[in-house]
Amino acid sequence: MDGTIRDDRSQGADGPAVGVGLITPVLLAGGSGTRLWPVSRARFPKQFVPLVGEESLFQAAARRFAAAGFAAPLIVTADDFRFLVTEQLEQASIAAQHILVEPVARNTGPAALAAALRLALDDPSALLLLAPTDHLVADPQAFRATVNRGVAAARDGRIVTFGIHPTHAETGYGWLECGPASHPGVETLTRFIEKPAADVADQLLASGRCLWNAGVFLARADVLIAEARRHAPQLLADATRALDAATLDLGFLRLAPAPWEGVETISIDHAIMERSDRLSVVRFTGRWTDLGSWTAVFAEETPDATGTALHGPATALDCENTYLRSEVEGVELIGIGLKNIVAVATRDAVLVADAGSAQAVRLAVDRLKSKGAAQATAFAQEHRPWGWYETIAGGDRFQVKRIHVHPGAALSLQSHLHRAEHWIVVQGTARVTVGDTVSLITENQSIYVPLGAVHRLENPGRVPMVLIEVQTGTYFGEDDIIRYEDRYART
Repeated sequence: MDGTIRDDRSQGADGPAVGVGLITPVLLAGGSGTRLWPVSRARFPKQFVPLVGEESLFQAAARRFAAAGFAAPLIVTADDFRFLVTEQLEQASIAAQHILVEPVARNTGPAALAAALRLALDDPSALLLLAPTDHLVADPQAFRATVNRGVAAARDGRIVTFGIHPTHAETGYGWLECGPASHPGVETLTRFIEKPAADVADQLLASGRCLWNAGVFLARADVLIAEARRHAPQLLADATRALDAATLDLGFLRLAPAPWEGVETISIDHAIMERSDRLSVVRFTGRWTDLGSWTAVFAEETPDATGTALHGPATALDCENTYLRSEVEGVELIGIGLKNIVAVATRDAVLVADAGSAQAVRLAVDRLKSKGAAQATAFAQEHRPWGWYETIAGGDRFQVKRIHVHPGAALSLQSHLHRAEHWIVVQGTARVTVGDTVSLITENQSIYVPLGAVHRLENPGRVPMVLIEVQTGTYFGEDDIIRYEDRYART
């Protein structure tokens, strides 16, 4: 590979723990996020959203394994999310061991193998824990204890997965069937069962031998690679080529685009796990959910006596078994006489669905995509490495945005062919470059950026800087940006 990868085997100020004998969490943070639309969208999927509580599911997953016995995490994510990952890790005070960036999404199979190959460079027998980052685990300590019960089996060459004790005959999850013990507290896994029909799910629940599939796997890196060599040799070869030609970029390890684009799109379950004879399972009896629908999120809320739950500025009158959620302080969501309804309001979209139809939300997203609606994938608020912006208003020859710049961050040195800009600082201090002139603009001051002028916006302070931008011109697309310098390597 091009570049130098740090091999830090200590825990201290110089870097995250990468020590021998620790379990390395491999956090899979890609995904497009459609079932929890309109809060989760392709440009900002559910793992990065604070759906339950104050932190995101991704932050909760990273914090779940920030404990004794676990090394710093290795993250696999998409190019669009790489700065969001680092921002949320920083907010959670967690340092990553490596962040692998996929050029395009190829499901969990290639991502898991790329992570195993990377860890094997330092230690072929390294223990890795493949874990999605969009699940909710109510008791992290109990889950870590469950993982630790599988360590001896994993060190002996087993691939250990973790089955969730089922509470009902769920048809939306895959299931696992358990066999005899392979190690103390560990059973052999006799078969995977795809999402079953209702009558089959009833039988699985009644058997007492079957668990929900959480999609979490514990294995030695060399064992996972060996099983890929047996069952998915082409997938392993393609992932190896992508890692061998990977490059370091601003601390991210970018998998090589050319070989990665040829990688098969397949889950780790289908590629390896369902074909392997090395599988074992540990039972987890705690509360777990993959938050795969709004009814699942509803179940995590605290309803009133009528079974109705509210989130954000929402009011229910004469409602039963209803979930009302508003994501915007300025948008009041009112429900009157509703029964078995889920209603979710964001700044630019509203979902109203029968609670029994909540799994069909992805079909609505597909319909929006076919209509060319921006809300299918994008938000009014767009996240960038330096902060975020949201569109407040727009018309034929103008657009108004609110721009939030993190302390110490800077936008690229750029120019536009089709628009001029007026900036009014409403919080903090901006350092503004226009041509050869550099100015400090404080609250209640403004500056004009003429069409075609080379300019840059920076926040030199220690608090967020917020400004209102008024664009005037004939075209306001993001592709009307000519970048000359950029600290985030977007030129």
